[in-house]
Amino acid sequence: MGILRLSHVDITVPDLDLASAYYTGVMGMIEVERTSDRAFFKCWDEEDHHSLAVRYDPRVGIDRFSFKVEDDEDLAELEDRVESFGFRVERISKGEEIGQGESIRFATPSGHTMELVREVERVGGLLPKLNPPPAPLDLPGIAPPRMDHLLVTAEEVGEATKFYTDILEFRITEQLLDGEGRQIGTWLERSHSPHDLAVVSGPNGGLHHFAFWLDAWDDVRRSADILAYHAIQIDVGPTRHGITRGSTIYFFDPMGTRNEVFTGGYRPDPDFPTITWTEDNIGKAIFYYEGELNERFMKVHT
Repeated sequence: MGILRLSHVDITVPDLDLASAYYTGVMGMIEVERTSDRAFFKCWDEEDHHSLAVRYDPRVGIDRFSFKVEDDEDLAELEDRVESFGFRVERISKGEEIGQGESIRFATPSGHTMELVREVERVGGLLPKLNPPPAPLDLPGIAPPRMDHLLVTAEEVGEATKFYTDILEFRITEQLLDGEGRQIGTWLERSHSPHDLAVVSGPNGGLHHFAFWLDAWDDVRRSADILAYHAIQIDVGPTRHGITRGSTIYFFDPMGTRNEVFTGGYRPDPDFPTITWTEDNIGKAIFYYEGELNERFMKVHT
């Protein structure tokens, strides 16, 4: 019961055609639907209508992020919890949002708009459900099988984390503490992955990145080749995280939104004990090989 996994991330871009060219040609996503001001994309192994929605706006930023819940009753229960916490909840009727049914939408202490949805239109992946091959042939670009997680920023990481854990029942896999023991970064999961959502210190409402899953380190290395070929600006990597133990590359889409490809890590069970990192080891916590952060890595969009 409760939240299952990340459903979709909604961002704003100043050029829909450029966004479509990048997310289909370089990332290898599928454009599912286009309206006058929005485009919807999914990865090849995702069944739902979209995992990324981009909306035209002169600014680059984030509209909202959406998580999928398991049962219809979960929407009502979580609506009550959020309202009891003190936030107003907006009910979104079936058909109001492209590709999805009824949902609830609310602000979070980190200044983001969050959505919980039960029913999403199923458009299917690219593989058959009877005797399928491991992957489709001749996919363009990086072609990740699915969206994996996102990282947002908050002025008060501890307050935001308490909301996600106490109200929405996320579990903390790892945390980063400052010298006084306060949380300056938390990594949270619902899908038994190293993280579905992470929160780090920064401006309220900020988006640091969203990430795509790859199946193996060789896929990460191949992604670097594709990014270099297309002259995409790489932020950091290929490298490895200390936190989550995942292998990674960070890079920017042509509008300036940071993307990540990610693989590896571990499988946290429901009783997984939280791993703690201290601020004096922040370099190795984020980039284990380099042991330091670059200035560009601190850039976020709000």
